[in-house]
Amino acid sequence: MAKTQLGARVDSSIKALAEARAKDRGLSLGDYIAVLVHEDTEGLRQRGLHAAERFLAEHQGVFDEAEDADRRTPGSHAA
Repeated sequence: MAKTQLGARVDSSIKALAEARAKDRGLSLGDYIAVLVHEDTEGLRQRGLHAAERFLAEHQGVFDEAEDADRRTPGSHAA
């Protein structure tokens, strides 16, 4: 596939975050941006968010119980 160049203006902090995440994933900044756009347009990100929402909805009680148990345990919280 032929590649084309594009430009975008972002805050330096956003650029640094994008560069760090691209490096974490072993991608160039351009490839990282392309992956993000592809995932967004293919709906992968949205499906992942929906899956996380379903998981939390189904298992929220477990998390609530764990938090309640932590609250009842002496010394479980910082002063």
